Amino acid sequence: MNAERDLTRLVAGMRPESNPGRYVFTTVDGPAPAGVVPVVTVAEREGLTLVVRQEEADAAGLAYDYVAGWITLRVHSALDAVGLTAVVATGLAEAGLSCNVVAGFHHDHLFVEHARTDEALTVLRALAERATGSAL
Repeated sequence: MNAERDLTRLVAGMRPESNPGRYVFTTVDGPAPAGVVPVVTVAEREGLTLVVRQEEADAAGLAYDYVAGWITLRVHSALDAVGLTAVVATGLAEAGLSCNVVAGFHHDHLFVEHARTDEALTVLRALAERATGSAL
């Protein structure tokens, strides 16, 4: 399957899907503790950022402030595609929703306030519907 670069097709084909669970962002000085399986890691000077299931963070005694829902955009977006993140972030921002975006090799992943995950899905589906048959 070829990665998509066309913005209109990217937005129209997003097919946002919620992953079950509650996810948190935390940081550690070394590797992830035993029993903690991150869905995302980011190495920063200040430490290793982990996005993990809330129950794993709680069991390991890891501190966090933000509890997120995880949405995957099922379209296979090219890493050099231009504009998808901007369209998604703008649409969510207009609805007053924060969004933390992580690009995977095949898909983009959004972490939104857990309590508002369904609202974010509604916004994303409306963006996709508007993009169908139109040029962005």
